[in-house]
Amino acid sequence: MSEKQWSLDDIAWNRFDGDRVDPELLKIAKAAALVEYNAGDYAAYLCNVFPEDEAFKAEARRWAGEEVQHGVALGRWAGLADPDFDFDAAVARFRAGYSIPVDSTASVRGSRSGELVARCIVEVGTSSYYGSLADSTEEPVFKDICLRIAADEMRHYKLFYSYLRRYLEQENIGRLRRFLIALGRMQETEDDELAYAYYAANAPADEPYDRKRWSSAYMVRAYGYYKPLRVQRASAMICKAAGLDPQGRVSGILAKAAFRMMRRRHRRLSESGALAA
Repeated sequence: MSEKQWSLDDIAWNRFDGDRVDPELLKIAKAAALVEYNAGDYAAYLCNVFPEDEAFKAEARRWAGEEVQHGVALGRWAGLADPDFDFDAAVARFRAGYSIPVDSTASVRGSRSGELVARCIVEVGTSSYYGSLADSTEEPVFKDICLRIAADEMRHYKLFYSYLRRYLEQENIGRLRRFLIALGRMQETEDDELAYAYYAANAPADEPYDRKRWSSAYMVRAYGYYKPLRVQRASAMICKAAGLDPQGRVSGILAKAAFRMMRRRHRRLSESGALAA
């Protein structure tokens, strides 16, 4: 991760065009800002899981710093699009209602290799997501931010994959186990974190949290923006992390199944009224 990284000053904020802001994209951008900004907790967790690996811990902290910058950039853009959006207050609300077990000393995936597989899935998934958002917007500043984040997330995938290869030499978990971990992590896209972030960023101050409602509100929007080519590329990288041929038959089947699932879920959630939230 020695490449020169971008900063907030590299973004041409003066190009912001409020007339091209999609209100629905704005809602999920606010939620994404909170999740990205909270990366410090994940770095603390990773440092606990890899306590003796000083090189990895340094990379994890550097990774978290870049993720936090993603949150700041998205939050700043959301503030331009909606001057009433209070990023700091939304972050506080999110953290008051959602947290991860940062004190854990063992991976929730059962092994450190499994943890790194899961990190690879998260990074390639978010790269696909932000790339799809960039493809879906006409607002130039938001497009620029999303493309920068998508590139960062793919680089982060490569970082975690390089450490995965090292730890597999020690733990050697099988391909089936890696694939199951990958599938499990993909299913967690509908967990409390994203639902609560969407709620914290968009719900009125006196609105109580309803997990089903706010998860549906987030996912109906997110699923609607994914692009087939982005999903196909993500599928290849997921298979690579699982020890499978990224260009093989399984990758193609996974990509088609994932995109069909997203379309189906988007349609069903739209019909259920989830877009009203």
